[in-house]
Amino acid sequence: MELQKRINQTIRDVVDFPKKGIVFKDITPILKDAKLSKDICSDLANGFPKEVTHVAGIESRGFLFGFPASMERNISFILIRKKGKLPYKTASLKYDLEYGSAEIEMHIDAVKEGDKVIIHDDLLATGGTAVAAARLIKQQGTEIVGFSFIVELSFLEGRKLLEEFSENINSIIKF
Repeated sequence: MELQKRINQTIRDVVDFPKKGIVFKDITPILKDAKLSKDICSDLANGFPKEVTHVAGIESRGFLFGFPASMERNISFILIRKKGKLPYKTASLKYDLEYGSAEIEMHIDAVKEGDKVIIHDDLLATGGTAVAAARLIKQQGTEIVGFSFIVELSFLEGRKLLEEFSENINSIIKF
């Protein structure tokens, strides 16, 4: 419970961002605390299933903790990025958001059939981007073995959408 308390005391609420009526949970103050950041990465890595072969981090805050956690477990890290940001051949997926649409992509050689991937992002809200990442990764013939988040906004019920891919959904702190 100590880690959750430290995270809760460090996260900054930003009112009316990105639009009026939203209270944004800003994790960037965590980055000023190297010990807390390291403890978060260790907690994430310890929560990964034993069989996981890759961590897929969702742009951009999913990179901040997903990559160090993958290194702690000595497993591969995959970039899930917005369209047009990766330099090599990519697989992509378009998806709808509550305010429009987006497209994500990954390198075509990032995973292969039989790999077991956990998807990491800083925050689970409605689940739309994590679902899109799961669909993109599954199209490559891989298995989704779980999801990992620092923060979950449980009142938005994004977890329900992820259960289609895996029931292994871990969040360090929930609001």
